Amino acid sequence: MAKSTPVSLKRQLITYTSLFSIVMGCLLVIAAYRIALEETNEILDAQMRNLAERVAAHDPAPIKSEFEADRHYHEEDLFVDVWSYGLPEQRQHEFDLLIQPVKKAGFYTHHTAQGLWNTYVLPTEKYQIQVSQQRSVRQKLALELAANMLIPYLLFMPLALWGLSWIIGRSLKPLDEFKAELAQREPYELSEIRPDGYPLEILPTINEMNRLFERISLSQKEQKQFIADAAHELRTPITALNLQMKILLHEFPEHQALKNLSLGLIRTQHLVSQLLNLAKQDASVPSLEPTQRLGLSDVAVECMEQLMELALAKNIDLGLEQHEALWLETQSSALHSIVYNLLDNAIKYTPEQGVINVSIYQQDQQAIVQIEDSGPGIAPELYDHILKRFYRVHHHLEVGSGLGLSIVDKAAEKIGAKLHFGQSTGLGGLQVQVIFKL
Repeated sequence: MAKSTPVSLKRQLITYTSLFSIVMGCLLVIAAYRIALEETNEILDAQMRNLAERVAAHDPAPIKSEFEADRHYHEEDLFVDVWSYGLPEQRQHEFDLLIQPVKKAGFYTHHTAQGLWNTYVLPTEKYQIQVSQQRSVRQKLALELAANMLIPYLLFMPLALWGLSWIIGRSLKPLDEFKAELAQREPYELSEIRPDGYPLEILPTINEMNRLFERISLSQKEQKQFIADAAHELRTPITALNLQMKILLHEFPEHQALKNLSLGLIRTQHLVSQLLNLAKQDASVPSLEPTQRLGLSDVAVECMEQLMELALAKNIDLGLEQHEALWLETQSSALHSIVYNLLDNAIKYTPEQGVINVSIYQQDQQAIVQIEDSGPGIAPELYDHILKRFYRVHHHLEVGSGLGLSIVDKAAEKIGAKLHFGQSTGLGGLQVQVIFKL
């Protein structure tokens, strides 16, 4: 199912309000037109009635109105016709404006080739007096009046929309502040969000967020407790098994099954150690561990000393090729985990009598720890995959867990370091750079 694209609430409010304003403007025009038409009819009907009564009061002679079909008439143009009952020839009009004799004075409508007409008819003893006017004239006048009412609305509309946008933006500012407060938080900060200053509509969201933080905090505590228990329950029996295995191998040094079992125990111990290390990285809160001023060379030398036995077992030349006196204000455990696991990974995949070089130097405003080896390396298209948990390069013969680089990536993320993979120009194998901001 396709994912819906997020839509700005502010944009939605402005759009819907603008559409509503346009609809209201249209309704205003229609209402104004109807009101103007009613008032126009009332005023012009009164004029037509008064004009007919004034004509009747002066004992008029027969009158025939003159109408020009190609002329545009206005609301003040009225057509007066007076004709005698006894002279049928007077009841003829070129444009059919005359109405048949009526007995009662009043308003009448009739159709002609020139459209619909409104006519007031006043019958007398001798004559029939009628005052006529085109209905289209009245409709045009009403439309002009409605348009005149709409013009101020249209002129005011941009200012109203601008004011509305400002009001909506002002009203939604607490949402932006809430978003900014969440964005400024560290990834592991789970302190309560204070509801002070936020509108009532946001308070339910804040309360739910606070409850979510409480659940996450509780889950982290349970996870850390589980890791501590697992470390004790797993490491102790495996260590005991290794000791027993060393005793058996001392008594039966040529027993192949015991050798294979010993290798399996070593791999299991290494896997458990890495799993616990990775779990600690996932569950730890950076703010709880204090930062220290650490020398990169000191940390590198310490990790090299810890892994020197493994390097010597494979006759690997492990050395510190270049080192500058660079210091970082960071967390000791994370920095040690990065360097240690990168070196351990390099030793694991470097063949017998290989070379591993460690370099520490400054480039621009960055401190770089570079580890390169003479191993088979990794294809560039696999760089995005090797950080995934339990991912192993298929052509590598060395048995591993696929967790070493995942631990490095997690630790680097905690202290704001970046990893860069490439091919060593001098040794031909994998080159890993850990980049720190100074």
